[in-house]
Amino acid sequence: MWALRSVLLRSAAGRTMSQGPARRPRPPKDPLRHLRTREKRGPAWEPGGPNTVYLQVVAAGGRDAGAALYVFSEYNRYLFNCGEGVQRLMQEHKLKVSRLDNIFLTRMHWSNVGGLCGMILTLKETGLPKCVLSGPPQLEKYLEAIKIFSGPLKGIDLAVRPHSAPEYKDETMTVFQVPIYSEQRRGKQQLSLSPERLSPERSSDAGATDTEQHLPDGNVGVSQRRSGRDPSLVVAFVCKLHLKKGNFLVLRAKELGLPVGTAAIAPIIAAVKDGKSVTYEGKEILPEEICTPPDPSLAFVVVECPDEGFILPICENAAFQRHQGKADAPVALVVHMAPERVLADSRYQQWMQRFGPDTQHLILNENCTSVHNLRSHKIQTQLNLIHPDIFPPLASLHCKVVSQHGPCCPGPSPFLSLHGVCFCLFQEEGAAFTVPTVRGECLLKYQLRPRREWQRDALITCNPDEFIAEALEIPNFQESVQECRKTAQDGPAPAEKNSQYPEIIFLGTGSAIPMKIRNVSSTLINISSDKSLLLDCGEGTFGQLCRHYGEDVDRVLSTLAAVFVSHLHADHHTGLLNILLQRERALASLGRPCHPLLVVAPTQLRPWLQQYHNQCQRVLHHVCMIPAKCLQKGTEVSNPEVERLISLLLGTCDLDEFQTCLVRHCKHAFGCALVHTSGWKLVYSGDTMPCEALVQMGKDATLLIHEATLEDGLEEEAVEKTHSTTSQAIGVGMRMNADFIMLNHFSQRYAKIPLFSPDFNDKVGIAFDHMKVCFGDFPTVPKLTAPLKALFACDIEEMEERREKRALRLVRAALLSGEREGGPEDSESPQKRARAEQPQSPHSKKVRAQ
Repeated sequence: MWALRSVLLRSAAGRTMSQGPARRPRPPKDPLRHLRTREKRGPAWEPGGPNTVYLQVVAAGGRDAGAALYVFSEYNRYLFNCGEGVQRLMQEHKLKVSRLDNIFLTRMHWSNVGGLCGMILTLKETGLPKCVLSGPPQLEKYLEAIKIFSGPLKGIDLAVRPHSAPEYKDETMTVFQVPIYSEQRRGKQQLSLSPERLSPERSSDAGATDTEQHLPDGNVGVSQRRSGRDPSLVVAFVCKLHLKKGNFLVLRAKELGLPVGTAAIAPIIAAVKDGKSVTYEGKEILPEEICTPPDPSLAFVVVECPDEGFILPICENAAFQRHQGKADAPVALVVHMAPERVLADSRYQQWMQRFGPDTQHLILNENCTSVHNLRSHKIQTQLNLIHPDIFPPLASLHCKVVSQHGPCCPGPSPFLSLHGVCFCLFQEEGAAFTVPTVRGECLLKYQLRPRREWQRDALITCNPDEFIAEALEIPNFQESVQECRKTAQDGPAPAEKNSQYPEIIFLGTGSAIPMKIRNVSSTLINISSDKSLLLDCGEGTFGQLCRHYGEDVDRVLSTLAAVFVSHLHADHHTGLLNILLQRERALASLGRPCHPLLVVAPTQLRPWLQQYHNQCQRVLHHVCMIPAKCLQKGTEVSNPEVERLISLLLGTCDLDEFQTCLVRHCKHAFGCALVHTSGWKLVYSGDTMPCEALVQMGKDATLLIHEATLEDGLEEEAVEKTHSTTSQAIGVGMRMNADFIMLNHFSQRYAKIPLFSPDFNDKVGIAFDHMKVCFGDFPTVPKLTAPLKALFACDIEEMEERREKRALRLVRAALLSGEREGGPEDSESPQKRARAEQPQSPHSKKVRAQ
């Protein structure tokens, strides 16, 4: 005990001598301070209108990022649309998620709501008490659907404000929802007994249900005719800022002899700000004498027009007509989420012109080329200096390849029709405009107050030369790269280097939530040039594919034969729907038929897909599900359809075996092992603690991809969260006798690089997003450790300092435990007590969906 005490005292003394007097610790940030301030004001408080209001582009409408808009005032924050990757962009660009108490959705489509599940889980973790979603009525059903895998979402009050609700008003503005129905919907009478509306997407719904065809053992009793999805509805938003009262001119008031600085001045200020004259000591004082003019109300409009079928309903809508020409609140900005074919339509352009020459127009669509994930580009450019093949440069995506239209839309051909949706196979050119128009870029701002203007100071500049220069200035980096290359050249030629396949592309190597450097779980296995499969499919997987392959992404999607979903935590499967939808589009653009994608997953995934299909958007025709439990060793499959799908899976992917096993994580969590006809064996752990069943299934694997969420020394936390440490993951690979081990699924506390374990050896590598390896690279990957350590030396130093501080807390906890002399707290471990003393951040715990 005295030895422990002396260690603690020496460490404290050393820290005091090196750092001087201890500073008073800062109080922890309060992410909900704005809510407490609002409560103190009380319901009777009325603001004089916000001083600062601006709109900022989060996602510019590109195929990889979708369209999303952030609106700021000193009182409120708003988000318009929340597709996949929006949360990641907001985190990277420091747009505060914790202030979002209102999210507006223009349409029930995955491109608009794909990131909403992850966003809600994050808002819940920050402690936000309430969030209101406004938009299509299906939002309520969407929330019910995500609870299938997220659980009851206790701790946050989620409410839906339907489009039929009266206007919403807060301290910043009044928001009017404007429902718009396509011409197809308007031309047909609504069925009186059915909540579902007829739509172009329903063309294949007349016969047997998709459930009966593609989801054996599913809930085939659910009739699609009683579902609630309505693709013919979009919701626009007219947002009217409150009038901002003028500023009281203190010096001018003093000159007029007013009682400035006393209690008597308060009613005078209130009166003149309301535009009323006041009388003081027999003298009438006009408001304009001591108060600046009020800033009049302004409005902005957010409208989505997915195809030409919505143009006429938008042009004829009375709510818009009231704001065109002379209006009480002039429209400063109209945000258009619309494809080029809509923007080029003469009817739509005339509608834009009716807002007048003083209205600005912001375009968000796939023709808006913008870099969004700057940190991904930066780190990949620097990693590329270490090894240009293993860390290939990111590609750019110029999304002018395919336009999507309803089947009745006019325009040139050829068209390829799939499931009632027409894909036009030609390049779209940008429309020409006669009104002030700006195309969206990530972080572009339009300020409404205090002065109406575009602001481009925050725009992203992606300069690879700058990233390279920064890396080359890091001490020892160039030397370690040169030494690494020399060692690789001097070593023996790898026996398998001639074989390009299988090729493993790590698309997401982080855990829990998407962050600026590491996205959540997904790994692409290119089995051959025309066959591939995905191991897990977290949010943003398609965006990662776009950034990795660029214009070649459609070809890659066309080769996708299967997806394995290890378990139902949100960071492992919420990218699946976008993959399904984009795969259909890719096959259409290549002129190929779209057959269902094989999905190996826990059966609990089926209710989520079923309910989303029934209530939100038609997706089941894209999927043939194989229950993961049916691929466990020794399992007898009695369902002929499942047997057929398993045979199809093996034949399509050239596999002798696709085996699964239950692993030690949450309920219904699986790992898998793939055995190719040529003999190689690849094992994927999913999320798990060290698992003997995985060891046995993976015996003599060519490659083990194993999660290593936490560093060594955090074994108790790993048990609490049912994950593995780096040494535990390596130990599993050694007991498995795997030829090579790639570690991934790192906690986001290790944003750039994890801490290296003493157990690292020449059979172990660390995965990075967009890293590409084949079996012939196994001898090279461990040799990259030295340049990686040099590149991220500062980050490693910070992590080691945190580890030392944690060790000190453990020592302190051990001392306290010994001094209690057998108290009831002695049963609590020093590690747990040390973590309890550590301040908790909103994301200190994994955002779980279970």
